[in-house]
Amino acid sequence: MFRLSALCFASLVALHAPAAFAQEGAPAAMSASEQALAERIDAVIAPYYKADAPGATVIVTQDGKTVLRKAYGMANVSKGIAMTPDMAMRLGSITKQFTAVGILMLKDEGKLALDDDITTFLPDYPTRGKRITIEHLLTHTSGIVSFTSKPAFFLTEGQDKGVAEMIDFFKNDALEFEPGTRWAYNNSGYFLLGAVIEKVSGQTYAKFLEERIFTPLGMRHTAYEGHERSPGPRAVGYTKGWFGRVTTAKPMSMTQPYAAGALASTVDDLARWDAAITAGKLLKPATWQKAHTSAVLADGKLTNYGYGWQVGKLRGAPMVAHDGGINGFSTSALRLPQQKVYVAVLSNTDAPKVQPDMVASQAAAIAIGNPFPDFKPVKVDNAVLDAYAGTYRIDANATRSFKRDGDKLVMQRTNRDPVTLTPFASDSFVLPNSLTTLVFARNAKGEVSHLTVHSQGSEMINRREP
Repeated sequence: MFRLSALCFASLVALHAPAAFAQEGAPAAMSASEQALAERIDAVIAPYYKADAPGATVIVTQDGKTVLRKAYGMANVSKGIAMTPDMAMRLGSITKQFTAVGILMLKDEGKLALDDDITTFLPDYPTRGKRITIEHLLTHTSGIVSFTSKPAFFLTEGQDKGVAEMIDFFKNDALEFEPGTRWAYNNSGYFLLGAVIEKVSGQTYAKFLEERIFTPLGMRHTAYEGHERSPGPRAVGYTKGWFGRVTTAKPMSMTQPYAAGALASTVDDLARWDAAITAGKLLKPATWQKAHTSAVLADGKLTNYGYGWQVGKLRGAPMVAHDGGINGFSTSALRLPQQKVYVAVLSNTDAPKVQPDMVASQAAAIAIGNPFPDFKPVKVDNAVLDAYAGTYRIDANATRSFKRDGDKLVMQRTNRDPVTLTPFASDSFVLPNSLTTLVFARNAKGEVSHLTVHSQGSEMINRREP
């Protein structure tokens, strides 16, 4: 929920319609090379979306210039309304970078410090003798239980609730770990950051973002859902119903995701957001740099997450990114600072066949001239597949288990459904509908000892258990 995907999005306005470049946020004309680049990106993206199904809007900019701005599929399936590039959609967890910047603006103004204990601003919050700081909330290292992981959350997600009432929902749960010692994605932390913004600024979270970020940057179609300032087209959100049928997503009150995931926007406004970041607006240069730098745990390990941004690499290039998942919508946005490339993908289904982070990653890779390979399937001997079978440790709480099923290798991660992997080399496999790859390795004795997972610009080694 409001996820950073572990891993990580609209047919053309008509299936074979001309590119929709001459609209808001798009250039009036493109050079032949720019047009060719747009066509290469579109050729990869378009097949992911059906003309009569929920779709997506996509924007790709390079060095401040729009390279691709397109819509695919349907904004409203039942009414036959095609998606257009100016459609607003829920952002889900991309909201977190706006919340983080709000906190950092207050920090730059001297109104708070990142090492302040949260009880400085929320004196009634029970920290159980532990020191939980603003920075812990920003970096998902607080140990506080994420409220969206609680089963009871889904029973009342359609109800309007106040900020204090929502905090009461999770504040008395025991900490999951000592603050600063682990990284665990956490919506509660960003909910609390919204409450801190309100306490320090004296404004509601919605009004603070409107006056301090959205209005100054000309983001006319971005708002806390329910507090929109400019009416505009809005896509309907969908999910997968019984027997795989597309159905309208379950209602959710945006009072519940709040500062962790309640914003709605357009790809044009997100491109304006990126332009402001690139220009160093809103924050001091050192603060921007810190926001895009991986946090470090108490044992010195990197988390690959800064303040509201995932920190990693894409095809070897430094990348900052974030994904989002919320009722009816899936989203992804990434930036390659060195190549000055930005991609945003907003999808109006929370159960897309292809996740938005995959679409965004492929578009960005093409834009920098280093596209992903096709991962063409190859045949792997059953004996080799048997050698890979076993359990591999991810962390203290999760494993990946592998077994051969006929001539296929099946993987099951803790508390997740099994998936059949596709081999593209004798030791290398790709997860279905993703760019996540797993490469098995052997020790000096020739025994399979571990695997390396390549996902969203990061590498993770999983050791085989005895």
